[in-house]
Amino acid sequence: MSKQENKNKKVTGKVFDYQLFVRLLSYAKKYRLQFAISAIAVVLLAIFAAVRPILLQQIIDDYITNKNAEQLLVFVILMLVVLLFEVIFQFLFIYFANWLGQNIVKDMRIQLFRHLSYFKMQYFNNSSVGRLVTRVVSDIETIASIFGQGLFMIISDMLKMIVIAGVMLWMNWQLALIVFAILPILIFATKVFQKAMKSAFQEVRTEVANLNSFVQERITGMKIVQLFTREEIEYNKFRSINEKHKNAWVRTVWYNSIFFPIAEILPSIAIGLVVWYGGLNAIADNSVTAGEIISFIMMNNMLFRPLRQIADKFNTLQMGMVAAERVFKIVDADETETDQGTIPVKGLKGNVTFEDVYFSYIKEEQVIKGISFKVNSGETVAIVGATGAGKSTIINLLNRFYNIDKGEIKIDNIDIADYKLHDLRKQIAVVLQDVFLFSDSIFNNITLKDKNITLEEVKRSAKEIGIHEFIMSLPGNYHYNVKERGVMLSVGQRQLIAFLRASVSKPSILILDEATSSIDSHAEQLIQKATEKITKNRTSIIIAHRLATIQKADKIIVMDEGKIVEQGTHKELLLKKGYYSELYNIQFAQKKAS
Repeated sequence: MSKQENKNKKVTGKVFDYQLFVRLLSYAKKYRLQFAISAIAVVLLAIFAAVRPILLQQIIDDYITNKNAEQLLVFVILMLVVLLFEVIFQFLFIYFANWLGQNIVKDMRIQLFRHLSYFKMQYFNNSSVGRLVTRVVSDIETIASIFGQGLFMIISDMLKMIVIAGVMLWMNWQLALIVFAILPILIFATKVFQKAMKSAFQEVRTEVANLNSFVQERITGMKIVQLFTREEIEYNKFRSINEKHKNAWVRTVWYNSIFFPIAEILPSIAIGLVVWYGGLNAIADNSVTAGEIISFIMMNNMLFRPLRQIADKFNTLQMGMVAAERVFKIVDADETETDQGTIPVKGLKGNVTFEDVYFSYIKEEQVIKGISFKVNSGETVAIVGATGAGKSTIINLLNRFYNIDKGEIKIDNIDIADYKLHDLRKQIAVVLQDVFLFSDSIFNNITLKDKNITLEEVKRSAKEIGIHEFIMSLPGNYHYNVKERGVMLSVGQRQLIAFLRASVSKPSILILDEATSSIDSHAEQLIQKATEKITKNRTSIIIAHRLATIQKADKIIVMDEGKIVEQGTHKELLLKKGYYSELYNIQFAQKKAS
C-alpha cells in the first residue's frame, strides 16, 4: 500500500472538521437564494413544531375538560392550518436542500474532472483508475447527502430541540427538568457513537475504493484472466476484498445496533417519569393538568427523536465529510502540468533537436542518457532498439508529458519549454501501438468532437490515405459506434482510425509508435500506404520493431539502454555490421524461417 493510501486511511480524530465544512459551504455561495429558502424553512419548521403541543394542551385543558365544542372546533381548525404550513415548508426544505446538494456536487465534479485533465502523466501512472473513478463518482455523490440529508436536517433537529426545550420550561419547569435529566445520558452516548462512526466510515470509504479498483481492473483485463485461467484465483482475491468491504460495513452496523436501542429506551424512561410525577401532582393538588402531561409526552418525543435523528444524520454528514476530505486531497494535489511557456504556436517547420538530453522516471535511475540527434523539417526518422531502450520515452519528452533532467529539446531552434503547452501539443500528432478509442462513433473518435473538422474533411483525408472504403463497409460507416475502447474493430482497424485521426489534425510533427507491431499482413499493407501518405513532406518520427517497415526512412537512430549507439540510413547501417545489422539479420532469418 502506498504512502498516499496510508495517509488517506488515517483518521483525523475529529468528530467534525470545521475547516472542511466551511470549504464545502463556499460552493453554496452562487446558490444563495436556494440556501436562504432552505434556512428559512428550517427555522419555521422548528416554530410550527413547538406550536402544536401548545395548542394540544389548550384544547385538552380549556375546551375538552370544560366541554366547549365551539372553541374546540376553532382550535382543531387552527391546528390543521399549522399542520398544513408545516407540510408546505417541509416540502420547500426537502426540495431546495437536495437541489442545493446536487448542484454543489455537479460543480465539484466538474472542477475535479477539469483538474484531473491537466495532471501530469506520472500521477496517472502511480494512481489506480478504480480509486480515481470512486473519487469522481461515488465519493462526490456522497457529498450531496451533506446538504440534502445531513447539514440542514441536523440544524432543523437542533432548532426543534431548542424551541421545544424552551416551551417545556415555560409550560412546567418541574416536568421539564425531569425530561432534561435524561438528556445528558443520550448526549454522551451520541458523542461516543459519532466518534466511533467517524473511524468506521473512513474504513468503509477505503474498502469501497479498493473494491472499485479491483473490479475495474479485472473487468478491463478479463481477456488476460481467462487466457491464463486465472478465474478461480481472481475469484478468491475478490472474495477476500469483498469480505473486508463487508466487515467495514458490519462495523458500522455494530455501532448502530448498540446505540439505537439505548436511544429508544431513554425517551421511554423519560415519559414514564413524566406520567408518574405529573400524575401524582394531578391527584394531589391539580398543580399539573392532563393537557400538560399529554403535551409533555408529545414534546418528549419531539425532543428525543431529533437527537436520535441527529446521530443518524451525523452518520450521513460524516460519510460526506470523509468523502469530501478524499476529494479535496485530489483537488489540492500539486500535480498539474506547469506551463511557463509564453510563445504561441501557429505553425511549425518541424525541425526537432535533442541536445545531450538526460531523463529519469525515478530519481537517479536514468532512462535516457545524454542523447543528441536532429530531425530536419520534412524528414522521416526511425528509432529502433530493444524493448526498454528508451524509444517511447522520446515521445513523452517531446510532448512534455515529463520534464527532462538535463539538456535541451528544441523545435525550430526554440526550447519546447518556451512554447505554450496546449499550442505545442496541437502541432504534434501521435499514433500509438495501443490505440485508445472512446465508446462513440468513428467520426467523433477521429475528430475528438472538434467542431472545426467537418465530415467532408474526414472523408477526404480517409480517401487520401486509402481507408475510406473500409469505413464505408461498416454499418453506419462514419457514424458506426465502436463501443468501449473500440472493441467492435480489429487491432488493425483501430490503427487505421488512429492514422486518420492524426491526418485530420494536420500536425507539423507526426510520431508513429510501434504502429505496425501487432497487426496482420493485410492491415499492415494498408497502414504502410497510410504511412507513406501522411508522412510525405512532414517531419515524422517512427518508432518500430519491424525493420522492414522503416527501410525508406531518411535516417535511422539505433538505441540501446538509453543511449544512441548508431545513426544512418538503412544501407549505411547494414554496411557498418553493428547493432542494427545484427538486429536486421535476426529478423530476416526469423521471417525466412517462418
